[in-house]
Amino acid sequence: MNTSVNKYDAIEKLIHEEGIRIETIDVRPESDTMLIILNTKAILHQRLCSYKNLKSAKKDVLLQYELTGKDTGIHWPLLDEDLSLKGFLRDELLNVVKKDPLAA
Repeated sequence: MNTSVNKYDAIEKLIHEEGIRIETIDVRPESDTMLIILNTKAILHQRLCSYKNLKSAKKDVLLQYELTGKDTGIHWPLLDEDLSLKGFLRDELLNVVKKDPLAA
């Protein structure tokens, strides 16, 4: 019987095994959008208004970020905000599975 404990959930396992990393972000406050560009060339879309500390920040402040956690997180020192690749991927997955195919 294998009694080892899996230290990763499915999303963390995907990030780790596939080596998925954040390359850069592009913030567009005028359209309430943050684009997260991955090393796989995939682009994740997030709404700035979803994040209390980001939604009212000026673009120059939003551009002052650091990639953390071996490029799996984003930290805004001036806003004291931290977001993770895991959270972005979880949100993308939820958007896909909740999408109503008849609503287009």
